[in-house]
Amino acid sequence: MLNKTRSALGLAVAAAMLAGVAQAEEGKLYLFNWTEYMDPEIIEAFEETYDVEVVTNYFNSNPEMIAKLNAGGTSQYDIVVPSNYYIPRMIETGLIQKLDRSQIPNFDNLMAQFKDPSFDPGAEYSAAYQWGTTGLVYNTETFPDAPKSWSLLFDPEVNGDYPFSMIQDGQVATGSACAYLGAGFACSGLDDLKNAARLLIETKNRDNFSGFTDGTPTLQQLARGVTHVGMSFNGDYLYFKDEDPETFAHLDFVIPDEGAEMWVDSMVIPSEAPNPELAHKFIDFILDAEVGAQLSNYNYYASPNEAARPHLDEVLTQPPTQPSEEDMARLVFTPSLSGQQLQTFQQLWSEVKAR
Repeated sequence: MLNKTRSALGLAVAAAMLAGVAQAEEGKLYLFNWTEYMDPEIIEAFEETYDVEVVTNYFNSNPEMIAKLNAGGTSQYDIVVPSNYYIPRMIETGLIQKLDRSQIPNFDNLMAQFKDPSFDPGAEYSAAYQWGTTGLVYNTETFPDAPKSWSLLFDPEVNGDYPFSMIQDGQVATGSACAYLGAGFACSGLDDLKNAARLLIETKNRDNFSGFTDGTPTLQQLARGVTHVGMSFNGDYLYFKDEDPETFAHLDFVIPDEGAEMWVDSMVIPSEAPNPELAHKFIDFILDAEVGAQLSNYNYYASPNEAARPHLDEVLTQPPTQPSEEDMARLVFTPSLSGQQLQTFQQLWSEVKAR
């Protein structure tokens, strides 16, 4: 889940649709993925193995990803990597196609819980890529006695002065507000959603609110001292900390005691993918035991691949990549909303952003 406006979008989409067949004939795989979420050496190995070229485009949020697919991107890409709660609506709206399991023998390498996920029963449309958590990252020098709580965002008595941001993904931001209010991160009832929206509006109107920001930019802002607390992802945090240990020595990642998000990013094939056969080969390649471990060792997220475990770096077997048992008990999937429930949420989120 890494970050993690296009001019002439209509012309670009139209050109991509016309080029779809040609792209397949040219032996190219078109990948749409989160930023900084793939080891370049894995791409190079896949290209050498199958004598193809991989063309990668990036997105920083699920809303950005699905907007691109809805604008005609289903014929532009062979592989997309959405988060769990977006997959049901992608299935319902016909944005993705069923997988041909006979072309993915390495699917058997996945852990049992990822072979039959609640958001895609039987994993008919998706294959798990990585999993992780969304929590709070804060400046320990600014908040030396910080509570392990969403109050760092929502309680002006805990943080009334220092700049902070909230995540741009509406459901995740709403979930954190619900958790803080005691309704649980996975709240979906109308009253709970309304209460969360009120809290988000109050929070964004505080003088020290710096804006809605995606996970990766949040870490960059924290590193520069632009903000002192925000929401980001465990693997993203660990990756940046390894790259710049001095700057991140005073930044800490926590899973709030009120509850937080556990997510799974999965590989799916768009309904009009120009090269679905090559897409299946790519999925199978990623699910190889050693490749799966290489992926996690590169980006510091937890692997859903049981066969990859013996090849994982030790740092990936402990927090924050592998949450403690206590923290695991507080983690839940963001609910998949549809129909009237989704429409209601979208209206409330639009009101939050507008006010």
